[in-house]
Amino acid sequence: MRIPKHIGVIPDGNRRWAQNNGMSKEMGYDEGLNPGLELFRTCKKMGVKELTYYGFTVDNTKRPSVQTKAFTKACVDAVKMLENEDASLLVVGNHKSPMFPEELKEYTTRKDFGKADMKVNFLVNYGWNWDLGNLKFDETTTSRNKIIENINSKDISRLDLIIRWGGRRRLSGFLPVQSIYADFYVVDDYWPDFKPGHINEALNWYETQDVTLGG
Repeated sequence: MRIPKHIGVIPDGNRRWAQNNGMSKEMGYDEGLNPGLELFRTCKKMGVKELTYYGFTVDNTKRPSVQTKAFTKACVDAVKMLENEDASLLVVGNHKSPMFPEELKEYTTRKDFGKADMKVNFLVNYGWNWDLGNLKFDETTTSRNKIIENINSKDISRLDLIIRWGGRRRLSGFLPVQSIYADFYVVDDYWPDFKPGHINEALNWYETQDVTLGG
C-alpha cells in the first residue's frame, strides 16, 4: 500500500455527537482525546512520517465561552498526552492572541519526546489569514521556497492526504498552502466515533488516486 508521508486530520462532529448522546455541546470535545491518540498510534505503525491535527481556529473562538474553554482545554490535553509517545511536537497558531493557551506557548518551537520519529503538528488558534499575513509576492522571484519562507506555518510540510470526520465536504481554512495538492477524504462518522478502520478505508481510497502534483 502506498502510504502518504503527511496526513492532515480535521476531527469534526464533536458537538453533534454530544447532542446525539444526550450531552451538552461542549462535552463532546473531551470525547475526542482518546481517538486522537489512537489515530496517532495507528498512523505511526503504518509508517506515516507527519500528522497535523486541526485543533481550533480563530473563528471558532466566536462560539459561546463554555465551548471555547472546553475545546481549548481539549487541545492542551491532547498535546500533553503525546508527550508520552515518540513524537516531535509543534503547535502552530496566533500565539500572540489572548485566546492562545498559555500552556502551549512552549510548543511553538518544536519539542521532541522519546525517539521523536514522527512529526505531530497541532493547529491552535489558527487562521488562514494569520498564516498568510506576511506573504508578499515578488514578481522577480520564481522560487517556491521563497514563498514558503514567508508563511507562519513554514515548518509544516506539504500534505499528501487530508481526512475529515463528521461528513462535511470543506477544508475550513486548513493550511491552504500545504493543502494545494492534497487528496481529500471524508468520513461520515463523527470524530468521537473514530475507529482504526477509518484510516484503512482512507488509505485504500488514497491508493487508487493518481498523484501527479499537477504534472
